[in-house]
Amino acid sequence: MATPAHANGGILSGIRVLDFSRVLAGPYATMTLADFGADVIKIESADGDDTRGWRPPVDAQGISTYYSSVNRNKRSVTLDLRTAGGKAQAQELLATADVVIENFRPGVMTKLGFNFEEAKKINPGIIYCSITGFGSGKGAALAGYDLLVQALGGLMSVTGPQDGGPTKVGVALIDIMTGMNAVQGILLALKARADSDPAQWKGQLIQVDLMTTLLAAMTNQASAALNAGVTPVRLGNAHPSISPYELFDAQDRPLLIAVGNDKQFHTLVHLLGIEHLATDPKFTDNPSRATHREQLRELLEEVLRTQPGAHWVSLLSAEGVPAGLVNTLPEAFDFADSLELNAVVEIPSSDGQHLFKQVVSPIQIPGRDASYRLAPPSLGEHSENVRWLDDGLADTK
Repeated sequence: MATPAHANGGILSGIRVLDFSRVLAGPYATMTLADFGADVIKIESADGDDTRGWRPPVDAQGISTYYSSVNRNKRSVTLDLRTAGGKAQAQELLATADVVIENFRPGVMTKLGFNFEEAKKINPGIIYCSITGFGSGKGAALAGYDLLVQALGGLMSVTGPQDGGPTKVGVALIDIMTGMNAVQGILLALKARADSDPAQWKGQLIQVDLMTTLLAAMTNQASAALNAGVTPVRLGNAHPSISPYELFDAQDRPLLIAVGNDKQFHTLVHLLGIEHLATDPKFTDNPSRATHREQLRELLEEVLRTQPGAHWVSLLSAEGVPAGLVNTLPEAFDFADSLELNAVVEIPSSDGQHLFKQVVSPIQIPGRDASYRLAPPSLGEHSENVRWLDDGLADTK
């Protein structure tokens, strides 16, 4: 289990982020920045981030585990941007910020007086990241919910059983990927600022949307549709271009085998005692195996069903054939522990009364790793302590 670090000496130390975002894409992005030292101030209304009320499940303190999953290393300030006082305080913070990030529907920040053009009047060098569901043009009125994007963006059409209906991914993966794209855009803008003459730097608008993020993430499936006239379909756990690369039935439970080349296939059939398949014209190379996927699956399962899944994982993995069982999440964390990945960190609450268990940042930079300084804040936890224009804000708790 990773050890929490308390010193804010990360790569992004000295960068202040004013975070107007809520739910998932924006908060995931700002948590990533905060993990590497950015000073993230989470601006919330009196009702708070929607995810504070997304429960069950909750932790031992009754806090939404959805909310806490993407809000560490931030401080929460409640402001009513519809009032003159709330706007004035937000403007004071904006004047000291390097980055603004928001994911309201297009037009909302304009009505509030905090869109990019207005923000530049307060802070001419601001880097301003706007996250939308479907862009700010004709798709502006569409609600940017991950599930809706999965449907409209084609992901559900290729996800699910071959003989079943369209299926969503088990987490809001498009939100997460959009948050990653937002981080990339912000870092690119920070690099551009660093390379610019300060007198010439005019700020930068960054726009990312869920729909384009999904289409880009469809990669090989998108390329098949664009360049080969193919309409990809659901194949369950199979792959349209690689075989054997799917779940198989072992004696007791499903077994994942992911053969990516001919050498691995030859090893697989040798270990299963069916070496003759390696020279069968239907299976000699990957295009042939992909064409005859169903027949190959039946032949492999005849053998795989004779032994428990763990037996095959041990045998195949030892010889370099990618194989594994389908873990539950608790089993997945145990597996990560067995590999000494240190995938979990414990962060004490501000009152020191309990611990938040969190998944560590997946980005590892030896010697300049992420740090875990602050637990997910309670609503408005830092409102009274903020010294609006004090350079020492990053040290205030």
